[in-house]
Amino acid sequence: MGRVAALGERDRVAGLALAGAVVLLADDPDAVRRLWRSLPGGIDLVILTPAAAEALKPDLAAPGGRRPLTAVMPP
Repeated sequence: MGRVAALGERDRVAGLALAGAVVLLADDPDAVRRLWRSLPGGIDLVILTPAAAEALKPDLAAPGGRRPLTAVMPP
């Protein structure tokens, strides 16, 4: 079983560390894209905040290699 990561604004994702998620703090679109492109190995699911999902729209829509599953938090 792979690991879960949470990517987005500090106030939205920090608490997910208590559930064992790898928390990746990104408060602006450039940071979101940088962290997405350098995800640690073994991540099978990434929980995105709505803002992070918006920043990643081009990346998520592009065809390409293996990517983790993504889920977007409700607003």
